[in-house]
Amino acid sequence: MSNNFLRFKQFTVFQDCCAMKVGTDGVLLGAWAEAYKRNNVLDVGTGTGLIALMIAQRNTNATIDAIDIDEGCVMQAKRNVFESPFSNRVDVQKSSFQDFAARNDNKYDLIVSNPPYFHNSLKSPNLHRNYARHTDSLSFYEIISDGVSLLTESGSISLILPYEFKTSVLMHAKTVGLFAKRITNVFPLPHKPAKRILIEFGMSDTECVEDNLIVELSQHKYTDEYNALTNEFYLQK
Repeated sequence: MSNNFLRFKQFTVFQDCCAMKVGTDGVLLGAWAEAYKRNNVLDVGTGTGLIALMIAQRNTNATIDAIDIDEGCVMQAKRNVFESPFSNRVDVQKSSFQDFAARNDNKYDLIVSNPPYFHNSLKSPNLHRNYARHTDSLSFYEIISDGVSLLTESGSISLILPYEFKTSVLMHAKTVGLFAKRITNVFPLPHKPAKRILIEFGMSDTECVEDNLIVELSQHKYTDEYNALTNEFYLQK
């Protein structure tokens, strides 16, 4: 399989113009985020457009705004969307999230993002890779703070983050009136510690449902739970 594209069951993702390639994080979030009855969706930092396309596949009523600050990613996502069956329902725009939030009057049932999360770490000489990986241009705290004003009353924000930020992101969300509804702790292997969290925030302070997901039993041997979550997308694993 060429590194320049990945074929899924209903669409193909080209990634030669994007600094950050398709990875497990994006696939997990696209498959995990609650898509049912989420008809107006915003994908922040869309990259290749993968998550927007996954949500469009899962909800045939959804219209999706997909934004990215990087010109190469916007061109790539536009191509991927244009060549997909969902081109009439996904609109890709070049914009920072901060500008988009400031000028947009739309309300969304779902905001979804696989955001940058490196902070004060060694940077790549590739500016586009820095946009995708580092929090200088956008932090997930900003997605929560500015995103709350873009949500419908029953809307939610779904993110995938490093596990180490679990406590701080929960505390920050409460300061803007958002509360965790679902959390999945993601373990790469049974004997390894959790590396990621999938987390959904909403405005209602209800009991949070929390569970665990192990991705692999051993290298390239995926768990039944991971296969069940991603089966409608992958041609093979």
